Amino acid sequence: MEGAKGPQGRRLPAARDAAEPADLPDEAPLAGVLRVRLKDVAAHAGVSRATVSLVLRKSPLVKAETRAKVEEAMAGLGYVYNRSAANLRSGASRTVGLVLCEITTPNFAQLTAGIDEVLGTEGYMAFIGNAAEDAARQREVLVRMQEHGVDGLVVVASENTRADALEEGACARMPCVLAQRRVEGFPADYVGPDYGAGMELITEHLIGLGHRNIAFIGGVRRIAPLAERMAGFHRALRRHKLKSGAVVPCAVIDRSSGYTAARELLAKGDIPSAIVCYNDVVAFGVMLALDERGLVPGRDVAVVGCDDVDEAGLHRPALTTFTTDPRVVGREAARLLLRRIAHPDRPREEIIVPPRLVIRQSCGAANRPTGGAR
Repeated sequence: MEGAKGPQGRRLPAARDAAEPADLPDEAPLAGVLRVRLKDVAAHAGVSRATVSLVLRKSPLVKAETRAKVEEAMAGLGYVYNRSAANLRSGASRTVGLVLCEITTPNFAQLTAGIDEVLGTEGYMAFIGNAAEDAARQREVLVRMQEHGVDGLVVVASENTRADALEEGACARMPCVLAQRRVEGFPADYVGPDYGAGMELITEHLIGLGHRNIAFIGGVRRIAPLAERMAGFHRALRRHKLKSGAVVPCAVIDRSSGYTAARELLAKGDIPSAIVCYNDVVAFGVMLALDERGLVPGRDVAVVGCDDVDEAGLHRPALTTFTTDPRVVGREAARLLLRRIAHPDRPREEIIVPPRLVIRQSCGAANRPTGGAR
């Protein structure tokens, strides 16, 4: 039925069919764009517009034959579902904000993949923001996420993040899960690896191989994972009544900083028999510095890392490390956030992913197969 004319002679829309789902409006074409509408799909498929809406909502009320006919019509016409219009009516964006402390780190690429895997199966999309290890930039990214109306947040906090900064911002106004890095004093759900147990495990492995002068390289003093790693490192040494070798922190956590820190350590003359590195990327830099000094990792000096990034098994020598399963952490973080979105008042939850030792050539355990795990 055609609507009546308005005050300026324009045709007003006809009354909505009562059976028609209210969350799928027939979209107006964008400026300069010919948009295929629900009514076009309905006409092409020979069904009502309400039936097309039910198909889009995956309603079980639609017969399989009818659904196939509608989906064929949508594909043939190039129909694109305007999710923004539907979200506006439902009050949910079906989007999640992912704020990363440093987007270039390989570990966080795997974390992101795990999050996206779960969100995709639940009909959600992730907006990704990079804080670049800058607390001020992180604040700006969180504000932008809130402006875009995300339903919740997964945050890998940048260094120097304080609890009060999160309590005053978006994290306090919507469901929020912290991943990989804790923020002391901020009461949020958390998912992350057991860094302390992993570092204890890999240090024990070195001690078992006969190493007694064990140094530690890498890590930024202002982030929680360094304290967790150092605690595990020292627990293993104390258990065997060993003193810690040199501890050399880094300004940033990357290959270059590992290289620079190792050169600084080697220049002092007291060369350790083994070096435990903050993560795999730092370990790659350390091995480069050793190579420049004519020292062979795994023969002259054992080198171990943390994370088990893809390059660890391909490096020569292949790197002994422990896996923190970032993809698993990502999956669990996404599931936890979706539970929090559905039930905002549920008790706070913490999920810890256990480490797994991956023994390769860089630790000097030549009798172990490359890529093997214990």
